[in-house]
Amino acid sequence: MTEALPNFEGLLREALAPVEPPEDLIVRLEGTLTSITEMAVEELEAWELSAMRDPRNWARPAVAVVAGTAAGTALVILRARRRAQPPPSGLRGIQRPSFDRSGAERALRDLGRETRKLFGDR
Repeated sequence: MTEALPNFEGLLREALAPVEPPEDLIVRLEGTLTSITEMAVEELEAWELSAMRDPRNWARPAVAVVAGTAAGTALVILRARRRAQPPPSGLRGIQRPSFDRSGAERALRDLGRETRKLFGDR
């Protein structure tokens, strides 16, 4: 019984070790979110308002609204976070302040810009 305990701990350490994501993960995720948003917009554009009278027809547009909103929001946040990340530098010892008002204002401007870019032409 005592032999199984160290092996169990080693397995746990190995299983919980941090894993680096692939470098192209952000690009693939952004492409997928853009595709979902575009499909949701196409679904809503193809839907006719005359079909609104029958509640049985509400499922597809409702799913399109939810999926499009979620994907669009995730896409805006992803792009804003990527833009807000500082470029890698060799000075890793310098600590950033815990709250930076100008950084928060810049992040809000970036969110607004990305939202207008994503939904502005529709």
